[in-house]
Amino acid sequence: MVSRRSFLKSSAGAALLMSGAPAGLMAADAKKLRFGVGLKALNATIINCVIGEALGYNAQEGFSLDVQALGTNANVQVATDRGSVFVGVGVPSTALPLLAKGEWSGAKLFYQYTYPYKWDIAVPPGSGLKSYTDLKGKKIGVSDFGATEYPVTKNVLKALGLDPEKDVSWVAVGNGTPAGVALQRGVIDALAYFDTGFGQIEAAGIELAYLPRPTTIPMVGGQFLMAMPQTFEKDRDLLVGFGRSVCKASQFLLANPTAGARAFLKMYPETAPRGASEDAAVKAVLQSISRRIKLYAPPYADTKMGGINEQEFRTEAAMNGLDIKDYAALYTNELIDKINNFDAVKVKAEAAAYKG
Repeated sequence: MVSRRSFLKSSAGAALLMSGAPAGLMAADAKKLRFGVGLKALNATIINCVIGEALGYNAQEGFSLDVQALGTNANVQVATDRGSVFVGVGVPSTALPLLAKGEWSGAKLFYQYTYPYKWDIAVPPGSGLKSYTDLKGKKIGVSDFGATEYPVTKNVLKALGLDPEKDVSWVAVGNGTPAGVALQRGVIDALAYFDTGFGQIEAAGIELAYLPRPTTIPMVGGQFLMAMPQTFEKDRDLLVGFGRSVCKASQFLLANPTAGARAFLKMYPETAPRGASEDAAVKAVLQSISRRIKLYAPPYADTKMGGINEQEFRTEAAMNGLDIKDYAALYTNELIDKINNFDAVKVKAEAAAYKG
């Protein structure tokens, strides 16, 4: 398997050749951009945000990516506010309370890279728990109290008439396989988690049973790219390029998930299960992202990839009792047309022809 170091050394030039970038644009000219994500360790959750590096899309836009795993979404917000990262992952569960209190820093969400809804609650196979309302009096695991599944699941339970503070108890069980082990060993009765996280657990051989989602799932909890206002002023073209690379990578994955998984593993071979063959590693990534990929495309009519729907924020604010009169400070769709200004048919053809 290719190591990350050898990949990075060899890929910059190769990516430029693949990309059709101007001959004068050398790897040394590409600006290094820090991208902050709320993960403790990199995994395929952000695959559509990062494989543009391997596919040459970042090089086409004149930058290369330095991905920073900052642990929690709150940490990413702080890093973005301070300018420690060029672009950060923004989530409404962190942003909306700040906006309601008048403490929002001014960062703008400018591209939605994952749309709702991606959370579920799993129980061990054979469990007597059959519905969300059966969870009253039970212990529910979440990866971390700073992770998005915690506030989102509390909101869903509240909508079903349960008091998420009194009717259930919450346990932080860690990310990925450790969360599955906690469920398997009975440390928790149920696990609230997100699609790619469940995929990691299943790829580790831990069987899960999913409680049926309630009939009315709120369209909340999307994930976004965000940047500070001064970045819009000084590096607007790079922001467009960043969004376009993510948009192209999303189209690539929708067209050929296996090729996308291979590109991801070339960048991050350490994310493969220990001792796994290349084919087994690809299979593990595919299992992780299989339910996520469909969420790259907007579920709204007449909306371009990445377009932001304000109603998602209004719904989540109402569920949390937040009084917000104006959401204009939180987001913008002004870059979406330029971000989508590329040949999507060509990208899909590249995906079909990709050999890794």
